[in-house]
Amino acid sequence: MKHLIAGPLLKGIFRPWVVGLENVPANGAVILASNHLSFIDSIFLPLVVDRHVSFLAKSDYFTRTGFKGWATKSFMMATGQIPIDRSGGKASEDSLNTGLAVLSRGEILGIYPEGTRSPDGKLYRGRTGVARMILEGEVPVVPVAMVDTEKIMPIGTRLPKIGRIGIVIGEPIDFSRFEGMEGDRFILRSVTDEIMYRLHALSEQEYVDVYASSVKEKRASLSR
Repeated sequence: MKHLIAGPLLKGIFRPWVVGLENVPANGAVILASNHLSFIDSIFLPLVVDRHVSFLAKSDYFTRTGFKGWATKSFMMATGQIPIDRSGGKASEDSLNTGLAVLSRGEILGIYPEGTRSPDGKLYRGRTGVARMILEGEVPVVPVAMVDTEKIMPIGTRLPKIGRIGIVIGEPIDFSRFEGMEGDRFILRSVTDEIMYRLHALSEQEYVDVYASSVKEKRASLSR
């Protein structure tokens, strides 16, 4: 439904350019691992891919109250977002299982390895949850670089500006050589770092080897 109603309108306004769309498999389970610059990343990537894409989204988006909360929840559901709890511990395991359920149905799962939006347009260290899903789900991963979405809708803004965005889709990465090794933290880090290296090459962002969430927490503490 989103492709029939919102798709043509959004494509006409923002005129997204796409490179490498042929790298998304026509069928079968696959993970699209993307950099994360803006809220609208989860909107435009599914719009340009012919198959349905499910993203794991913060449960907060689905629990807000009032008309705005209802509108946000409706929008998230219409664009294929799946609510998850990011508080850690058991919640992390539940998130993993939610993602694996999508893959077990032979569908596409969208993941942001950085775990949160970049606070400044740079590319940050990836979290190993994406590697666990790849190895446990036994699926290929396709790296995706969103381009200029942070200029169209920066963090903290309510509405996007009119402008053009880009999407660069890389060739699938096969990690089957690590089959059965999802319990090895060194393997998980190696897989994750390889994905981030590919994203760095595709996006040409400056890479910073720390977690984006740590940078956000430090900035928040300094602003108090």
